[in-house]
Amino acid sequence: MKIIAKIFFLIAAIVVLNSCKARYSLSGASIPEEAKTVSVGFFTNNTTLGAPSLSQRFTEKLRDMVSSQTRLGLVSRNGDLQFEGYIADYNVAPIAIQSTDLASKNRLTISVSVKYTNKFDAAKNFEQTFTRFTDYSSTESISAKEPELVTEIYRQLTEDIFNRAFNNW
Repeated sequence: MKIIAKIFFLIAAIVVLNSCKARYSLSGASIPEEAKTVSVGFFTNNTTLGAPSLSQRFTEKLRDMVSSQTRLGLVSRNGDLQFEGYIADYNVAPIAIQSTDLASKNRLTISVSVKYTNKFDAAKNFEQTFTRFTDYSSTESISAKEPELVTEIYRQLTEDIFNRAFNNW
């Protein structure tokens, strides 16, 4: 009799878990079951500084993150879930002043404005600016360090955006 009760409980648990609306990926992302596609629009560079490739690099990084961490098909536009926006700020500033007019460290800060649209649940839509930075020695030139610094900042930004959209963080 105990075996029948255990089997019944197991079947009931499977039925209950399969009836949930949200699907979960290996990354822990909560994605509506109805959602099949995602679109990531081109993020333009609305700043006056930075390399011309900033827009392309960020857009590709976000597309890669979404396609590798979810089961959604990537489409060029009008996805069930949509990301669009622009690079809002690119700034280099001294942060650690060691003596008069001399900084020992500089900080690169990048901000990205994102609009996320979920066609199935408007409560999950958002418009938000995400900001990340990284520091580097003032003895190094920004042009030499920029590719490495931008790569790290973009990693952090795309994780923040992904978590906000799919993990409600």
